[in-house]
Amino acid sequence: MSSFIGSRVTEVDNKPLEKPVDREKTCPLLLRVFCNSGRHHRQDEFDRGRVPPNELQIYTWTDASLKELSSLVKEVNPEARRRGTFFSFAIVSPDNRRPGYHLNNIGMTCSGRKGPDDSVTLASTSFQIGDYVDIAISLPTRGGGPPPLRRDSWGRM
Repeated sequence: MSSFIGSRVTEVDNKPLEKPVDREKTCPLLLRVFCNSGRHHRQDEFDRGRVPPNELQIYTWTDASLKELSSLVKEVNPEARRRGTFFSFAIVSPDNRRPGYHLNNIGMTCSGRKGPDDSVTLASTSFQIGDYVDIAISLPTRGGGPPPLRRDSWGRM
């Protein structure tokens, strides 16, 4: 009788582990959030010292997850509390190659459903203190599927 001894291969993630933030001892940062219905704001809406008018200021930490940020937005936006509402997140940061800002999509969450981006944190993205967060909020469709995000004139969501 022969026996088989199998080997176990595991994939190693080379990303450095995030240090947990001690929220009792660490001062929160001011996160300037801009929400828009169905699509992200255009990059030029952030140019020349201007920002979109619908600013939400949140005091949080770099270990805040996208799901946590969604919950904070839902506290002040009753429409966004509906099950099936999608939140598409983007970091808005100064563009190092030219004047203006750059939008970098970092994930999407859905109200009432678990998703792969729920646990993405600000620290695990390109976010730096001073960057903005832009959230495209898409309310659920009648069929229950994900609503299509509208593209702006530059082809972005």
